[in-house]
Amino acid sequence: MAEAGNVAWDMGSYEWLLEEGQNFDSIHPSLQRQAILNMAYGLYEVVPGKIYQVRGYDLANISFIKGKTGWIVFDPLTAKETAAAALKFINEQLGERPVVAVVYSHSHGDHFGGVRGVVDEADVKSGKVKIIAPEGFMHHAVAENVMAGNVMTRRMFFQYGVLLPRSPYGHVDQSIGKNTAAGNLGLIEPNVIIKQDFEDMTIDGIKMVFQNTPGTEAPAEMNTWFPDMKAFWAAENITGTIHNIYTLRGALVRDALEWSKQINIALYRFGQDAEVMFASHSWPRWGNDRIQEIMRTQRDTYAHLNNQVLHLANQGVTINQIHNVYALPDSLRNQWAAHSYHGSEEHNSRAVVNRYLGYWDANPATLVPLSPEDSAPLYVEMMGGAKKIIKKGRALYEEGKYLHASEILNKLVYAEPKNQTAKDLLADTFEQIGYQKESPSVRNSFLAAAYELRHGMPSGASPKASGPDVIRGMSTGLWLDFLGVRLDTSKTDGKHFIINFVTPDNGEKYLVELSNSALTNISGVQSSKADLTITMNRSELNDVMMGKITFDEKIKAGKATLKGNRKPYDELKNMLSTFTMAFELLPGTLPDKKATPTSGNTFQQASPADTSGG
Repeated sequence: MAEAGNVAWDMGSYEWLLEEGQNFDSIHPSLQRQAILNMAYGLYEVVPGKIYQVRGYDLANISFIKGKTGWIVFDPLTAKETAAAALKFINEQLGERPVVAVVYSHSHGDHFGGVRGVVDEADVKSGKVKIIAPEGFMHHAVAENVMAGNVMTRRMFFQYGVLLPRSPYGHVDQSIGKNTAAGNLGLIEPNVIIKQDFEDMTIDGIKMVFQNTPGTEAPAEMNTWFPDMKAFWAAENITGTIHNIYTLRGALVRDALEWSKQINIALYRFGQDAEVMFASHSWPRWGNDRIQEIMRTQRDTYAHLNNQVLHLANQGVTINQIHNVYALPDSLRNQWAAHSYHGSEEHNSRAVVNRYLGYWDANPATLVPLSPEDSAPLYVEMMGGAKKIIKKGRALYEEGKYLHASEILNKLVYAEPKNQTAKDLLADTFEQIGYQKESPSVRNSFLAAAYELRHGMPSGASPKASGPDVIRGMSTGLWLDFLGVRLDTSKTDGKHFIINFVTPDNGEKYLVELSNSALTNISGVQSSKADLTITMNRSELNDVMMGKITFDEKIKAGKATLKGNRKPYDELKNMLSTFTMAFELLPGTLPDKKATPTSGNTFQQASPADTSGG
């Protein structure tokens, strides 16, 4: 159970997968295999007497390295509750030992969020416990999911099947684990940063070599080599699946070629000697031959994806065609480690084109396209109206031509968002496409869309994202940047002001300017012509950002001071929008009553989206 009273984690909800002899025709057979493998949960010994993993307590694995006096924890899961349960479990089984260090392998939530379940922040601040992370960790742990955090969370309804029942017809797996935990996500700032490409370190008698791999699965990520144990920690760079080059919740497109190159570096730096390879998801591999086989398989899959997609693009295949053209060679397709469970060849191939060439296919007709709600009525009219489209759509559905059916039914739904017959038939079509998909992210997206077409977007359904630790870890500059995103430009015409913003306790100074309906900021600069100077400690700003108290209340209490003309402050306060997830991803699915913002704290920072699973 989570501290908030909800269920944080429940492996039992997937027990139906283990019923003997079951083959579900609503689950791709390969995905069913993956889902069953991810049911193996508990405490596992990876290297006798030295390395252990608790699997199936969260989306990720939590790994324990046995030092001379205590545990070194690698990736403490998403939630405080599941991480604490895993630590309690291993201590019960193997004897209680203190946690002497924590390693964050990378900047996604399921690899740091449970840290408060295994260590006390005071011990980190005193230096008693080391928290080790790659360079750029704090920035990317927060920044990746702030600027578009609201819509990213809304899109997670689809990628992670947030609202789907756990059944053969709903959520079956998340490929790199069962699901994400719904507990208390925290963040304690690391006190040791790995800055070089390779760094040696000995902690509690354990020798480690860290390999920085920025720009791979996460913008800040690192592998680890244990020379005395011939053990290689692959972080989330090598798991039991090919990963996302583009993650469907939304994020910057990743670099498949750099990912391949970093695996290649690890292969020749550590893989020649490794006898065990373990990771933050999926299962370990033992034996040097097997390890090298897996490393080469994933190296070659990412390299093939990058190079062959560009090979085809250089022959004129566009972003709107590549997913129907690109395919892995049989030599890779026949290896489980080359299957795209978490990613998919369809959306990853499009991502490579997008990374190098952008979204445009070079046909001027698609450069300034009509919005779908504007183009759809034209298509419906030219196709002869709703009855003909539904008749043809149903015929295509019966023939098993589900993508063809969705193409025309989608036009009808955009043209007639209240046509429930059309929405139901499109939902049936999406459902059949989802059942056929090997990637659960793609499966979930189709099934979740089907759910919303039938029932609408449930009001009040909002998965918990990150907690106050992540907001506290946000830089002042990023908070100011996001105020610029929130600016309602219908209220800014003709307005101009300059504000000096000072936080004395951390020595920061910012110049904030509203000009031409754009709110900008620059660090380390102050203006002698500022209309207003606002001074408050960053520790006081944290309370405002987390919604504990309003900015105005801080001013009344003397915790923030305004010097100069107060008008720019009042104007800015009234110019800021508060985002909700009450918007459609598909037409005709919004509840009749839209959710409205309830916070009276204009300057409160919305919780960033959850980056768990990458």
